[in-house]
Amino acid sequence: MVIKVLGSGCKKCQRLETRIKDVLRKENIEAQVEKVTDMMEISAYNVLSTPAMVINDKVVSSGKLLENEEISALIKAN
Repeated sequence: MVIKVLGSGCKKCQRLETRIKDVLRKENIEAQVEKVTDMMEISAYNVLSTPAMVINDKVVSSGKLLENEEISALIKAN
């Protein structure tokens, strides 16, 4: 599983990345977490607001700092 955090590097983007890693660690889930800050690459996902979370090249959330429970549910659903 590949999870990408799309964003410019703002505090919300950094917190989303940290929360994703926390959820993966707590639930013992193997995944590769990548941070994407290049605006051209972000626009390729048709994301208009960040932070955004992408699981296996599918945008599952954008414009919101997700809570750990929401992150866990999205990971399990995808």
